[in-house]
Amino acid sequence: MNSLETVALLFEDLATGELAGWVAQRWIQPEPDASGGWSFRDIDIARTRLIYDLRREMATPEETMPIVLSLLDQIYELRCMVDGFGQVLAEQPAAVQEAIQTGLARATR
Repeated sequence: MNSLETVALLFEDLATGELAGWVAQRWIQPEPDASGGWSFRDIDIARTRLIYDLRREMATPEETMPIVLSLLDQIYELRCMVDGFGQVLAEQPAAVQEAIQTGLARATR
């Protein structure tokens, strides 16, 4: 687990205050630690990198970040659902798989 200070050091020009602001806005949701600070998991660091890139590389305005992050979260959830559907489909008999694939092909025309 990584502290706020440790995570901020992973990025060239990310001040701990800015990172703390992202946590306060709930863009990143690290676990609270015993000392009253935060403990960043790998997933939190990955999300920090995403937000950092959105803000620095893509110049996404702060006021649009909640919308962008919400849409990205929805896409991620949808991908998980589609992956789960694919796994369940792969477990079905060939006739069921073919029927579903035919139905999907018709629906997407």
